[in-house]
Amino acid sequence: MVRSALAAARAKADARGTEPGRRKFELSGQNPRRRRWSGPGPDARDPQPLGRLVGRLVSERGWQERVTSSRVFGEWARLVGEDVAEHAQPVTLKDGELTVRADSTAWATQLRLLQGQLIAKIAAKVGHGVVKRMRIHGPTAPSWRKGPRHVPGRGPRDTYG
Repeated sequence: MVRSALAAARAKADARGTEPGRRKFELSGQNPRRRRWSGPGPDARDPQPLGRLVGRLVSERGWQERVTSSRVFGEWARLVGEDVAEHAQPVTLKDGELTVRADSTAWATQLRLLQGQLIAKIAAKVGHGVVKRMRIHGPTAPSWRKGPRHVPGRGPRDTYG
């Protein structure tokens, strides 16, 4: 399996005209055999800021959608406010639908009422179209199902009261 992956990478690199794992160093309009020293102006060989390099890598690899959706999770408290972030956490973001888990049913109801405002806040800070809808869930009930075997019926709760 590894050999076939390596062969596929080599074939792809041959089609591009480069060796696998190596990028072709391109200088703007210079003869690669002639050695030139960098002058006082900007040059392709000069050190680049990390943010610019990461931005270029994201755009080359097509990771823009993943980066913008991960900003929703990473900056959740700043996007929706500290009060809301204290009681609600984002769970998933898929196809523009953000699933949020609230601490209590009261907070779930409050978030449903604030849903339009939250989507507008997120759109203003992250970008329009990243979050189109919100699905808000309250807390889950405790599971009474313990162990590998299960008997249908109410179980131990039928003796309460």
